[in-house]
Amino acid sequence: MKLGTSVGGKLDSIAAQAEKAESDQYDLISCGELAHDSVLTMTVAATATQSIDLMTSVTIAFPRSPMVLAMEAWDLQVLSKGRFSIGLGSQVKGHNERRFGGSWSPAAPRMKEYIQMMKSIWNTWQDDAPAEFLGKHYKYTLMTPNFNPGPIEYAKPKIYLAVVGDAMARVAGEVADGILPHGGIMTDRYMREVLLPNVKIGLERSGRTWADIDISASGYTVYGEDDKEISKGLDGLRQALSFYGSTRTYHDVLDLHGLKYLGDKLHGLSLNGEWQKMKDVITDEELLELAQVSTYDNMPNFIAEHREYASQMGFGIRGTSPDRTQHLMKKIQSIKTTGIPRGLEF
Repeated sequence: MKLGTSVGGKLDSIAAQAEKAESDQYDLISCGELAHDSVLTMTVAATATQSIDLMTSVTIAFPRSPMVLAMEAWDLQVLSKGRFSIGLGSQVKGHNERRFGGSWSPAAPRMKEYIQMMKSIWNTWQDDAPAEFLGKHYKYTLMTPNFNPGPIEYAKPKIYLAVVGDAMARVAGEVADGILPHGGIMTDRYMREVLLPNVKIGLERSGRTWADIDISASGYTVYGEDDKEISKGLDGLRQALSFYGSTRTYHDVLDLHGLKYLGDKLHGLSLNGEWQKMKDVITDEELLELAQVSTYDNMPNFIAEHREYASQMGFGIRGTSPDRTQHLMKKIQSIKTTGIPRGLEF
């Protein structure tokens, strides 16, 4: 199991964060894209490190053209000597139109073409394939020598896709190289009953198997040294749930757990700007319906049993000594998962 940690913030702080992650023996650095550009962040991280894998988690796709991201990922793969993967996300309609000043159309079919075009561009550069991709949303038919960077000595970058709904899960299974389940509101039950079965449908459509795709571990999970610390962690989970649960995009997860009323309640409070009250109305029982918990001592066993489909996961623990943290990291990194979700074998 590969373990990842995130870096972020202003660019002048990224090198030190990346160097520390590598010295702490993480396998992977990722970065989001909130107030700072993910591609620039990974560029700094690439120059500050030698061996750790790098991935954006995620880069917002639709405000950029597929050609722009294909070029940036190609250059980053060379700069990092083959360590870079790009994670793509669609964001929601409001942000695409009102924050980025762009356009919106159904996200899943558009994202499928986006990834297909990026891979078509790389096939031209690496294998001299014709410049030919004709989709409804994106078209690529021109590549002259001046604009062709040519082949690289590394594998083509992997494309990971952020997933919440069933349609995007099918797209991920069909055309992506990896899956990033939305960590903000993704329960283990939703993973197993909705997301992963639809990934399998996508894999079948493209004639692929689970061996052809990497999956990041997900599920609302709280780890702690003891019950008291787990309780504190659950309380912290309220903040994320209050934010994501207020957005209708994520209400399917709540519906699956019989908590549609909670999503409606949070949405109504958000419209009134009652942000603190949103967190306070979530009960312990509702949290425990959504979340799984484990002590640090049982963490390796928990991961082996409940995240058998995953090849990588985020890792961070609080309040332990560096020696204990390193010992736990090594135990988790030694876990060999099947990469195949239980009950969804081909």
